[in-house]
Amino acid sequence: MTLQEMILIDEIVLQTKIAKRAAERLLATHDHSDPVETWCSIQSILGATGNISKILWPTKQKYKERGEKLRKLLSVGDDNPLSSRKFRNHFEHYDERVEEWFENSVSAVYVDRAMNPSLMAPRFFNGKSNVHRGYNSYDHTLVFRGEILDLTELMEALDTLLTNCRL
Repeated sequence: MTLQEMILIDEIVLQTKIAKRAAERLLATHDHSDPVETWCSIQSILGATGNISKILWPTKQKYKERGEKLRKLLSVGDDNPLSSRKFRNHFEHYDERVEEWFENSVSAVYVDRAMNPSLMAPRFFNGKSNVHRGYNSYDHTLVFRGEILDLTELMEALDTLLTNCRL
């Protein structure tokens, strides 16, 4: 293993620990309602897992081989939940999502930062959900306009990755 690979694996370990600590804080909010801590924890999870994703699945062509080599070294398949940065992008580029919504929607209903949205009566207009961002503490899922991210599955992928980093 090269020094560069060791440095990148060390960064993956750090980002994994950041995401896991944020997940612990998120679970702690289930006992006491703190919406700011809930969304702070979610954003930390998405940011850290996005950073891992960028290391393992770089978008720039000149780094693709490095990503492939690291994934092979760490036994990470391309179907790994960490490969997708879709939810991180939804949160990171939220301003653009708001602009696009108002450009393309005739609905005046805008529900954001919903808690346990799967328990709410669904609100649809023109086939689109009006729940923009939501967190369901019962099944530990994140929702963005009808798309669902299973945070438990994401955390399990992090656990496996962390184990593989230590091998």
